[in-house]
Amino acid sequence: MAGAAVAPELALLDEIRKRFPTKLDRLRGGFYDIKDKQGKKVPFRMNEHQEQFLAERHGMDVVLKARQLGYTTVIQLDMLDDCLFTPNLSAGVIAHNLVDAKAFFKDKIKFAYDNLPLAFRKVVSADNDSAESLRFNNGSSIRVGVSLRSGTLQRLHVSEYGKLCAKFPDRAEEVKTGAFNTVAVGMNITVESTAEGRAGEFHGMVKKARRLEDEGRQLTALDFKFHFTAWWQDHGNVLDADVVETTEMQEYFAKTLAHPYLKSRGVEFTREQRAWYVKKAEQQGDKMTQEHPSHPDEAFEASVEGAYFSKQMLKVRSQGRICRIPILDIPVYTTWDLGVGDAMTICFWQDVGMERRLIDYYENSGEGFAHYAKALADKGYNYSEHFMPHDADHRRLGKDAKSARQHAEEVGIKPVRVVPRIASEQDGIEASRQYLPSVWIDEERCQRLIDCLDSYRKEWDEKLGVWKDKPLHDQFSHGYKAFETAAVRKPVVKRENAPVHIPSTVMVARR
Repeated sequence: MAGAAVAPELALLDEIRKRFPTKLDRLRGGFYDIKDKQGKKVPFRMNEHQEQFLAERHGMDVVLKARQLGYTTVIQLDMLDDCLFTPNLSAGVIAHNLVDAKAFFKDKIKFAYDNLPLAFRKVVSADNDSAESLRFNNGSSIRVGVSLRSGTLQRLHVSEYGKLCAKFPDRAEEVKTGAFNTVAVGMNITVESTAEGRAGEFHGMVKKARRLEDEGRQLTALDFKFHFTAWWQDHGNVLDADVVETTEMQEYFAKTLAHPYLKSRGVEFTREQRAWYVKKAEQQGDKMTQEHPSHPDEAFEASVEGAYFSKQMLKVRSQGRICRIPILDIPVYTTWDLGVGDAMTICFWQDVGMERRLIDYYENSGEGFAHYAKALADKGYNYSEHFMPHDADHRRLGKDAKSARQHAEEVGIKPVRVVPRIASEQDGIEASRQYLPSVWIDEERCQRLIDCLDSYRKEWDEKLGVWKDKPLHDQFSHGYKAFETAAVRKPVVKRENAPVHIPSTVMVARR
């Protein structure tokens, strides 16, 4: 510690050292004050989830979190403690917008520092105290922002990275390429967030960290370790009341308890846990699985904010229409989106009665039609027709000035049916919404397409803080557009309820 102290202050400091000799003592024993949910000042004492996180962290950590478990608080107090008790350490906090960044700083970091004993604050004083940073006389500092690209950090906390990836993909990329690279190997980065669909880098980070965990791989200093706490692991999530469970809720509990994540852990829900979940779900609606997930996979099933098909995809899932689909010995037709320098996407369909079955999906980029002809052949399906959007008839610039249809048919992709141009993007979206109630989707072969349907969303206007009335063009657009080609190829019969089973089980070899 730096600075000089008089006798009474030295006595108080000596008492602090005896009561709180280590960081864990300080975080467990009430050395720091925080605001509780009612806004009252209370001593901070770690709960079991916060204790577990600190005990198990790796140094590079990604936290898929549920609400109200206190991860943000303990991460930031841990960071503040490092700055106060370690000279010349630089720390930073990134939030998805500056308002939240400043709120974190004011309500957690600065509040905790300002309420430390005066004697301590005289020894480790804040030479620079602003709305966005604290610099202490021991040479350490902590600051907040939305990117923190400049400087060198030894501690970095990225809060709600999933939201940043979903709303501000360019800024999320800047955090990855900029802020992450300010932290040297062996130092600490903690990324935590609730899930915001499968859009962006946060989902990728979680997926990779889970794969390393499942494979039992030894983590390097540049690998992220996965952390997750489900709602049922919080002992406070109980309600001692008689609550009526709907058939839908009973089916949800049965399906959830059968999921490998819970089944492998021998989880069973108590009456009080089920009652809590039922009433909380009534309050949270379709955000329940995002805010209070039962397992990591479920967290990412929640719709992305601003997504066009959130209600429709929720219904697809609740009716069990994302499942393993048998490939029947009947013709397959395809629907396309044509990328020029972008992704080329293909949906593979079989119709059975009123059911539109999405049996497969393919996506690639930078390839000619000969590549896609081979990809179709390798699938081994018996093709009937190939539906392409209106621009398939447009002649491309070049020596031969041929259209995409001509190029496709020359390499054996035929017959090609060109779908007429729709009046507007919104018309295509409405047609897709009407089409989805008749659609069944294979959960394995079409996983990438499911991500696209979940994540196709409006563009965010950062200046006005509202969703624009137009789609965001990103990595999910092309997959959706191939689906849209199916929806607009002929008039749709609107159906409110789809059947709840796959009636035919005749199939050819799975591909």
